[in-house]
Amino acid sequence: MKRTLLRWLATGGALYLLLTLAIFALQDTMIYYPTRAPETALFELAETKRVEPWRSRAGELLGWRRPNSTAKRKMLVFHGNAGFALHRVHFIEALQALGGGSEWEVFVQEYPGYGARGGETNEPSILAAGRAALDELAALDARPVFLMGESLGSGAACGLAGALPERVAGVALVVPYGSLLEAASHHYPYLPVRLILRDRFDNYAALARYRGPVAFVIAGEDEVVTAASGLRLHESYGGPKHLRLFPGLGHNELDYSSGAAWWEEISNYLTQPRP
Repeated sequence: MKRTLLRWLATGGALYLLLTLAIFALQDTMIYYPTRAPETALFELAETKRVEPWRSRAGELLGWRRPNSTAKRKMLVFHGNAGFALHRVHFIEALQALGGGSEWEVFVQEYPGYGARGGETNEPSILAAGRAALDELAALDARPVFLMGESLGSGAACGLAGALPERVAGVALVVPYGSLLEAASHHYPYLPVRLILRDRFDNYAALARYRGPVAFVIAGEDEVVTAASGLRLHESYGGPKHLRLFPGLGHNELDYSSGAAWWEEISNYLTQPRP
């Protein structure tokens, strides 16, 4: 009986180890879901959406924009983990509709490894690309730069705000998480994710180094990163903050249309005069 039990335990242990090793090796494919496309195809799609390529001074395709140089401010958007940046033109449409177009010029950044952009997709590459994007926006003109992070992109927005607080005038986080480790632990409680997870996107630690205004938009029934994680992040933030909670909505159920009232609510909060 003991031998049989030991054999079962050894077999179970070996299978658990193999599962852990497989997930360790495949974790990037479980976090990032890029859609790839050649530039020519993206340019055709961009034309239908009335946006233009946003290029660096060296000519690299960084993302997409709808030029609006008369707007008072710039918003740099970091999108979620699936698709590519052209799937988020609704951020441009909604924000640039505010104030009759006088409030925001919006830039939606593409991540390395997404769309037509080369490179590996991981936390260091995403943050490095974000730093480069901030450099490009600073070189464009002196208007203040705000950051908006959607889901996965909340990690990029928080990471940059924490690393470069003097260059970020405010942050909006849409369906954010406290840390990628927290989200992974929720979905895989039976795995040693603390030991095997490479990309952490620790938004708690990042925002602890920032003191500008932060707006939190949280789906009350978020089944992906969980509302509890986003609410803990909001509660932990020590700077000026604003919470917009949508009870009953899931992670992908927010109304992103231009007429949704929360766009103006968040915009007004971020841009209100402060001492």
